[in-house]
Amino acid sequence: MPKLTVITIVYNNARDIERTIKSVLNQTYKKIEYIIIDGDSTDGTLEIIQQYKEQVSKIVSEPDKGIYDAMNKGLAMASGDYVLFMNSGDEIYDETTVEEVFDTAAGADIYYGETEMYNDNWESLGRRRHEAPEEFNWTSFKFGMNISHQAIYIRRSILVPYDLKYKYSSDIDWIIKAAKKASSIVNVHRYVAKYLVGGMSKKKHRESLKERFSIFSKYYGFIPNLFNHIIIAGNLALYFIKHRRTND
Repeated sequence: MPKLTVITIVYNNARDIERTIKSVLNQTYKKIEYIIIDGDSTDGTLEIIQQYKEQVSKIVSEPDKGIYDAMNKGLAMASGDYVLFMNSGDEIYDETTVEEVFDTAAGADIYYGETEMYNDNWESLGRRRHEAPEEFNWTSFKFGMNISHQAIYIRRSILVPYDLKYKYSSDIDWIIKAAKKASSIVNVHRYVAKYLVGGMSKKKHRESLKERFSIFSKYYGFIPNLFNHIIIAGNLALYFIKHRRTND
């Protein structure tokens, strides 16, 4: 039974933090270290977190330099064999998720699955447009980020800190780096996370896209990445045409 460290990053999200906490604490898999990094919230978030202090392994509440700085704090404190980020507003899919992830196969470097999206009223929007691929490696993001940050369990020994030069898309760079080191990557063929749409990358969409293009160019080459983005644009157009016809 490997030990899993779940890290939750939160700042001023009293509305959603308890839902996230409960999704971790209610897991049937009990070998979980739970770390919560709060960015010195002022809206009552910390008071909610403190209600669960006996069940949470480590709680930190202090100012940070942004979400990836906070994530690096969590990584530095982690002692588990694997790491999962489940940030405030998101949920582990159901109570047996972690148990079933590790039951899929023994000793993989990375486990990944599918994500279900939810709107601000916590109503399901269905599966992400970028479906998780049947097989995944470090080149799999060339047509878009097809595995969400909340849906990937990574062996801690192959992880490095987030690159703070990226403000909105450092998670993409972080996952690619880990995937390049991984010798065994397992698709668990199930939903593993519920994702609240509207994070920082959505609020700063243009800046996020610029960073993503830069990251993909670094790993896949500028010219191939340019052509890949033409394909991405085409696939996006087809998706919206199909979606509109379905709604009509």
